[in-house]
Amino acid sequence: MYYLLKLFPEITIKSRSVRRQMTRCLVGNIRNVLRPLGDTLQVQGGWDALKVRIPDEASSEWLRQLEEMLCRIPGIHEVQCVEEVPFVSFADTTERLLPVWRDVITGRTFRITVKRRGQHDFTSEDLERHLGRALLDAAPGSKVRLKAPDVDVRVDVVEGRLRLVRQRWPGLGGYPLGLQGQALALISGGYDSPVAAWKMMRRGIKTHFLFFELGGAGHEAAVREVSSHLWETYGRSHRVKFFAVPFEGIVAELQRSIPDGLIGVVLKRMMVRAASRIASRSRIPMLVTGDAIAQVSSQSLTNLVLIDEASDVPILRPLIAEDKQSIIDTAREIGTAPFAEGMPEVCGAVSQRPNTQARHEKVAAAEMNFDFSVLDAAVEQAVLTRSDHLLESPPSNDAPLEVVTDLQGVASASNVSVIDIRPPAEREAAPLSLEQVECLEIPFFELQSRAATLPSDRRYLLYCDQGVMSRMQAMHLHDRGLKHFGVYRTR
Repeated sequence: MYYLLKLFPEITIKSRSVRRQMTRCLVGNIRNVLRPLGDTLQVQGGWDALKVRIPDEASSEWLRQLEEMLCRIPGIHEVQCVEEVPFVSFADTTERLLPVWRDVITGRTFRITVKRRGQHDFTSEDLERHLGRALLDAAPGSKVRLKAPDVDVRVDVVEGRLRLVRQRWPGLGGYPLGLQGQALALISGGYDSPVAAWKMMRRGIKTHFLFFELGGAGHEAAVREVSSHLWETYGRSHRVKFFAVPFEGIVAELQRSIPDGLIGVVLKRMMVRAASRIASRSRIPMLVTGDAIAQVSSQSLTNLVLIDEASDVPILRPLIAEDKQSIIDTAREIGTAPFAEGMPEVCGAVSQRPNTQARHEKVAAAEMNFDFSVLDAAVEQAVLTRSDHLLESPPSNDAPLEVVTDLQGVASASNVSVIDIRPPAEREAAPLSLEQVECLEIPFFELQSRAATLPSDRRYLLYCDQGVMSRMQAMHLHDRGLKHFGVYRTR
């Protein structure tokens, strides 16, 4: 028994030289992906299909892992589990076919598909009729249906060899990874950006990841998980890079220098500026984003043009005309939806009243007030992690994070303060009124720089509307050794 890997149809229509190059690349990728399973596997190239030969003593669990890996390698259209023996006769073929398919087709519709190559004294239709009649007699309740059957039973006769396809699984399709160059995907961990990165990987582009940290270590850890999933599942044949850029200082500078309605689009412009610098340094020729037309304010056509102007390298948007539901459906198919569903929202990082049709001259004038040394510093502080180390973390002796939901219990303590970390506009819209304890107002984008200046003999409870940003900020401060920060939640 072995596995036959059918090439993605678009590969088979290429010129001979291109097809040969793609096939060689795919063989190398398959060997890289399967390496963790040991050195007993043999991957053989071919013109229209590849073979993966397996050891005779392979366990069922080992085979299951192998099948899952093969189905997720870009460039493979279909994976077939094949038994190949000498072709003897119609009767011998029937004896081999019945034990495999009798129970599978019982009570279901099926068809026999015979493919022949070489000179034979029978036609494909002759063998199909013979095998079809035998299966009908052996499987109660089964019926032949030539169009859209429940089961398609495949039999290939190649010269003097008989190939019986025991099982078939759809492959990922697309082109072999790495053959179409490299790209740097901006990834936030929601539904859109992982799907955009996956689409590029499926088309053969070696895709690196870039994350802008806006919400502390907790947010970065979550994005590392989804990036690791994408790489482990669909791109393991090539090691890639994960860049993490601290962007909290950028947000603080935006709040200081940019009018509220323009903060969203200017934030995206700062992101692509930083991304294009990092890409250029790493010799990566293009960026990838999860933008889709009109999904959010910064993704209007007008604002996307303004964002593109800030980048020194091309920006690809594979989701540009996708509907949100189709993006979510794809995220579920590729396994990134659970990460998106648990991904914390980063509140307060964009405009409260965004401008969907920003004007170039107003954006340019607003950016004149921006301190670009802050952006330069963020790029210089970018941290690079290799894809096979994404889930590693340094040892931690963190104390448990304090979460308070009732201030009555701490009101008697004179060394407790609540810090409202919401942006000024949110505080003004819904003021936080506390009588029991002191309340300070430090927006989240200033907290990381000011936290170390606060007295260390006090306990500080961070507050925001949803409790998400406050928790991430407190965790980030804990990572820096500031253990006297906790969270105050009202719901």
